Amino acid sequence: MMQARGRLIGLGVGPGDPELITVKALRLLRESPVVAYFVAKGKKGNAFGIIEAHLQDVQTLMPLVYPVTTEALPATLSYEKLISDFYDESSRHIAAHLDAGRDVAVICEGDPFFYGSYMYLHDRLAEHYDAEVIPGVCSMLGGASVLGAPLVYRNQSLSVLSGVLPHDDLKRKLADADAAVIMKLGRNFHKVREVLTELGMAGRALYVERATMSNQKIVPLDQVDPMSSPYFSLIIVPGDRWQG
Repeated sequence: MMQARGRLIGLGVGPGDPELITVKALRLLRESPVVAYFVAKGKKGNAFGIIEAHLQDVQTLMPLVYPVTTEALPATLSYEKLISDFYDESSRHIAAHLDAGRDVAVICEGDPFFYGSYMYLHDRLAEHYDAEVIPGVCSMLGGASVLGAPLVYRNQSLSVLSGVLPHDDLKRKLADADAAVIMKLGRNFHKVREVLTELGMAGRALYVERATMSNQKIVPLDQVDPMSSPYFSLIIVPGDRWQG
C-alpha cells in the first residue's frame, strides 16, 4: 500500500502580538509533526517567537535560514539567484517530509499570501501536494489598529505600495490613491517621506515600527531617523474621514 503523503500547511500567525494568532492556526500548529519557519542567520525570528510557547517536544523544528537579508552583496553574486536557490532547496527539504507522510506547517508572520515568504514555497509545492493556507492578521491591519486609523471609508479604494518602488512610480501611484499603506521601508524611508511631502500627504501620513510587538514604536513622520527605520515598519495614509 502506498503511504499517504503529508499536507503542506501555510500558517499565518499574525503581526507580532502572540494573542493575534487565530484559533484554527493554533490548532493546526499543535497538530503538525513538523514546523518550518523562516529566519535570518543568527536570529530566532519574529514568527518563531510568536509560536514558541505553543510548541511541543515531539515536534520537529525546521529552521529555513535565509542566505542573505539586507546586507550588500559582491557584484559577482545575484540576490535573486541566491533567494531563488534558497526557496528551491527549502522546498526539497519540506517535500522529503511530505513524501514520508508527515504534515509540515510553515509559519509565516502576518498572512502567508500577503508579502509572505511562504508563498514562494506554495508556488513550488502546491501543484504536487495537498496544501492548506490559514490566513492571518496582516501587518497593515495591525498597524491601523495601534495607530487608531480607519483605512478606508465608504467607496474609497486602498493602495498597498512597496517602498522599494522608484521615486516617480511611487509618486504616481500615491497621487491616484484614496488611501495607502506603504511597506518595505527600511533604507527606502527617506525616498518615501520625500514623495509624501511633495504630494502634500506628509501631514496625514502615520508611521509605526513593529506594530503590535512588545517593542512597538509610533513616531511622528518628520521625526523618524531615515537610517534607523527597520524592516518591520510601515506608513499609513488614511482615507479622508467621512462624517456619516
